Amino acid sequence: MKIAKPSIALLLLTTLAAQANAGTILGSKHDFTGLNKRAQVAAMSGVAFADYGSACVYCHIPAEKEGEDSSTLGGIPGWNRYTPATSTAYDLYDSRTLDNKVRSPSPISLLCLSCHDGTMSVDMTVFKPDGWDSSKDASLHVRLNGGNDLMSCGKCHKGDAAHSIEIKHIGTDLQNDHPISMQYAGLNNRDMDYRPPDNDWGFDNGVKLYDSRVECATCHNVHNPDVNLLLRVGADSLCETCHTK
Repeated sequence: MKIAKPSIALLLLTTLAAQANAGTILGSKHDFTGLNKRAQVAAMSGVAFADYGSACVYCHIPAEKEGEDSSTLGGIPGWNRYTPATSTAYDLYDSRTLDNKVRSPSPISLLCLSCHDGTMSVDMTVFKPDGWDSSKDASLHVRLNGGNDLMSCGKCHKGDAAHSIEIKHIGTDLQNDHPISMQYAGLNNRDMDYRPPDNDWGFDNGVKLYDSRVECATCHNVHNPDVNLLLRVGADSLCETCHTK
């Protein structure tokens, strides 16, 4: 018996449904394309940051620049953001029991910090997409910073006149945050206080390792904004994914 192949339309609908269930960066707070309109301040379009017309280019190298090395222009290796000037000056978590001490975050965590440390504007990309007309850029290029100054989001979003930006402004002092960019201690059952990963990429529940290291994206998935704090798994089970006690 000949089995009919699914139509292109059905495959497309199935793909879209899967994407909808998994969440998408499109239309989220990390999608700067059209954000002014979604925030109902369309009359102020361009004030905060440049709208490049693509949600991806604020982090990813544009397709037309594939193969380009952003690091030769001061970018974070493999990404479309400039390396923060403070990249060697982060105060990272440390303790007497921490075996793998890190001086500077890995590139994938620097990508997150390049916005959230509040030192550089959110549209500070190495490559602009083809067709971008810089002459039409009238934005202030504000930073994700709680400071009460013209170049920081906190100028308006300081909590008394609008919602506070502070929770999104991590800063450069990371001593009270979970350690990042260190090799995962549970590899090869080396430390019994940590569970061994399920596969080369991390754990079956979605918690990920990057080159066997714990990074910001280990627990947070920027591409799925439908969950609280972008967590890959629920907060009640997140810690137990790695820690045995």
